[in-house]
Amino acid sequence: MRREIVSKKGIMVCGHGSRDKDAEREFGLVAAGLKKRFPDIPVEYGFLEFSAPNIHMGLNSLLEQGVEQVYAIPGMLFAATHAKNDIPSVLTTFEENNSQIEMHYGSELGLHPAMIEAFQARIYESMGIDPENPPENLYDTLLVVVGRGTSDTGANAEAAKLTRIVNENMGFGWADTVYSGVTYPSVGVGMEKLLKLGYKRVVVAPYFLFTGRLIKRIYGYVDQVAEQNPGVEFIKTPYLNDHEKVIDAFEIRVREILDGASDLSNESLMESFKRRLAAGEVDVHHHHAEFNPNADEHGHDHSHDHGHSHGHSHDHGHSHDHGHSHDHGHSHGHSHDHGHGHSHDHDHGHGHSHGIYKHIAHPLGPRTMIGEGVCCCFMSQFPQEVLDEEQDRIGLVKAEETFAHKK
Repeated sequence: MRREIVSKKGIMVCGHGSRDKDAEREFGLVAAGLKKRFPDIPVEYGFLEFSAPNIHMGLNSLLEQGVEQVYAIPGMLFAATHAKNDIPSVLTTFEENNSQIEMHYGSELGLHPAMIEAFQARIYESMGIDPENPPENLYDTLLVVVGRGTSDTGANAEAAKLTRIVNENMGFGWADTVYSGVTYPSVGVGMEKLLKLGYKRVVVAPYFLFTGRLIKRIYGYVDQVAEQNPGVEFIKTPYLNDHEKVIDAFEIRVREILDGASDLSNESLMESFKRRLAAGEVDVHHHHAEFNPNADEHGHDHSHDHGHSHGHSHDHGHSHDHGHSHDHGHSHGHSHDHGHGHSHDHDHGHGHSHGIYKHIAHPLGPRTMIGEGVCCCFMSQFPQEVLDEEQDRIGLVKAEETFAHKK
């Protein structure tokens, strides 16, 4: 009787990464929780940028343990650019360079029922309510859900869908969505508008997995608005972190690809990536900022070649010498020359870029956060007339005084 040869399996959890070391630690807790669910399978994790270990380091660890079948999942809430483009690019590059590895890529966490349960539990807990014994309704309370905010319309829409689901389930008097990132309405301006509804209790709930600069910025805006509205009770809901239901959702996403039980009626994230890559439609942004253990103390000494073909370049009219090189082996088809002629105190040493967002100049969007350390990739997208109008706020706040950097 012929004995079937079974390839060794391994699990790879792919995160975004953060300059905030607490976020790294918290992601590690989720990975540790997942290891308990799969005690007989190696589990590693890694980040796209800023943080250690990077995804390549995690994959190399699996390779060293004899893994041949890698089951990777994006440790992300929605399928925006990172989950659709950046992570698949890293995974396929690694697979191309290591022929003994076969890569399988699963789905984002999304609005899986376990994630919604975790989010609702965090909200109830922040209000001092037992999630197992909730009230019939919360009609006297306004819920403000804070989404990440991206240049991906679908991901932004998913955050709004989440708000509606949670409101229907929990029965708030009113609920709406604001965003901490590139889209609109931004957190501070959005809350100011919603306060006109007259609610005296407001729950602000960020749908985020971990801490980081954006969480600190969100809570900073809440504190600022609360100070201006002393007659209103503001409740800051903790982010999801390693809630048991979050670990459940991670486990479910892994088992889907382990068991081949993914939704075959829809194109998978990896299938979509490969199709769009072959058509020249892919624009990979972030993985070229991966943590490099051999870098200098600023993390600038790194180079790599991913060899993928993308679609644009950016000439922002600044020159930055970061001491690193990038060889992506691709040519670009359009350019942006902003030539601001202004200076601003942003960290240009992060080595990444964001997708172009057509509503970048929206009056309730990212321009309202200028002066709060908005990423220079977004700053470079603002039309000159917006920069001129917001000139007073550019550089108004010192980096160490922004919400994102306060302890």
